[in-house]
Amino acid sequence: MKRLGLKLSLNDPRWGSDKKDDNKPQANEGKKPGEGPPDMEQLWRDFNQRLNSFFGQKNRPPGNNNGGDNGGPAGGGRPDFAGVRATAGAIGVVVALIWLASGSFIVQEGQTGVVYTFGKVSHTTGSGFNWRWPYPFQTDETVKVSQMRMVEIGYRGNIKNKQARESLMLTDDENIIDIQFAVQFKLKDPVAWLMNNRDEEDTVRQVAETSIREIVGKNKMDFVLYEGRDKVAFETQQLMQQILDRYASGVLISNVTLQAVQPPEQVQGAFDDAVKAGQDRERQKNEGQAYANDVIPKAHGYASRLMQEAEAYRSMVTENATGNASRFKQVLTEYQKAPGVTRDRMYLETMQQIYSSASKVMVDAKSGSNLLYLPLDKLIAQAAATDASAAASRAAAQAAAAAPPSSATLPADIIPSVEVSRQRDSRSREALRDRESR
Repeated sequence: MKRLGLKLSLNDPRWGSDKKDDNKPQANEGKKPGEGPPDMEQLWRDFNQRLNSFFGQKNRPPGNNNGGDNGGPAGGGRPDFAGVRATAGAIGVVVALIWLASGSFIVQEGQTGVVYTFGKVSHTTGSGFNWRWPYPFQTDETVKVSQMRMVEIGYRGNIKNKQARESLMLTDDENIIDIQFAVQFKLKDPVAWLMNNRDEEDTVRQVAETSIREIVGKNKMDFVLYEGRDKVAFETQQLMQQILDRYASGVLISNVTLQAVQPPEQVQGAFDDAVKAGQDRERQKNEGQAYANDVIPKAHGYASRLMQEAEAYRSMVTENATGNASRFKQVLTEYQKAPGVTRDRMYLETMQQIYSSASKVMVDAKSGSNLLYLPLDKLIAQAAATDASAAASRAAAQAAAAAPPSSATLPADIIPSVEVSRQRDSRSREALRDRESR
């Protein structure tokens, strides 16, 4: 306004007059300040002249319009409407450019732009510089699709800031449990996230609370508190994703983390006592099981050894009985062939077995032998032992020379008895011949 040269003081008697031509009579000349309002037509003419000079147009001197048509009281010129139209056009062009420029917008990396045409989603844009039709035809909104979002159920900010209405839940065994957990999610469809949800995070929170109440209501309290925490979190995540997909909310659940799972504070002491009692019970059961694992195998081993010994004794008795029966049958066959000889032989063998274990030596006193004071039993035993060792050495040498490496030899404690029995058999046969000869 200062550049246009307009005066805004209403007390100026020459307000609105042309300062370049002071010799012309002015419409308000002679008026004292405060006598009346200024001439509006003169103000209009002055304003048009200043606009024309500002945009480089020549001033049109005011002239007589033959009767003062559209002129002022002093016969001034007509208003310049062409200049007004030019000015209005330039202003309109500037306003149109500014209006078109207002349709540009920038979408950052990791975001998606959603463009609305008359309130309806028309298309989405990627990151970078984008343009749309300005308001009121189109509007835009940017959504962060790569950002990891999180909602908290049962607490806000800190697990100590509990929300009892969200965290207290009922289990399958009719116990109350306090669960606080967090849900992390991302957006997989920004259009569905904006258009199908009224309060986006509150929707996710309500779905999470509904899902975990369903999962907890199907399980026992001990399972949720201890060994089933990971399973409860996984099943809650799966159920949340199914519900949100049915709602077409455009949400992708990334993780469900259980922050705190515990009984209510009112019964925490009693529950701790019950847990300690259960731990003591498990400890005693483990100790009893360890003792059983130590005693039962030993008992099984001892019982197995007794059974094997009994089986061996049974086999020995059975085999001995079978052998004796077979020997009796063989002796019976020989007895039927030669009864006298067989009877004498049986008598001699029986007496030999009886006297072989006796430590006394019977000597015929009528023969008058001088060897009554000799230890005959020890001499006989020593001679038998010597003969047995010599026979054993000869048998071992013969077996090593003739038998294969895998051939079995008689034990050393059996060989002397075999030799002694042979010697006794030979002596019994000689005594039998002497007896028969007599």
